[in-house]
Amino acid sequence: MHQASPRILLIDVNRHGLRARRTVLEELGYEVETASTGKQGLGKFAEKEFDLVVTDYRMPDLKGPQVVHRLRKRSERVPIVILSGYTEKLGLSKESTGTDAVLAKGPGEESDLTRMIGKLLKKKPGSQRAGSRISGRRGKIR
Repeated sequence: MHQASPRILLIDVNRHGLRARRTVLEELGYEVETASTGKQGLGKFAEKEFDLVVTDYRMPDLKGPQVVHRLRKRSERVPIVILSGYTEKLGLSKESTGTDAVLAKGPGEESDLTRMIGKLLKKKPGSQRAGSRISGRRGKIR
């Protein structure tokens, strides 16, 4: 019997970044939805259940920490990853952002992100879908 793929919400104003991350994650078997603003992301999070959220730090409508704060009000258990091109410059950390992980955009981002998502979904308590990590081979699930 087939278990449902983990559902991930990606929030970022950069359409190229969203498309690239979505493609990589879908090839790994995740079900992915995207939002191009913090408000749009919060709206999708209110409508559907997600296993993990990845959000950008700098957005024009709501900043990443505002999005994280509102997501946490709705669900404390959903892991959240924040991405920024300024992680070191701004001194971003899990503690300062209220997230489960802070990752830098740029070289190495793809492998760091996929590794962190796998780690966070495996340790997520009480989720039947969290352990259903699907093989990373192309074309496995479509």
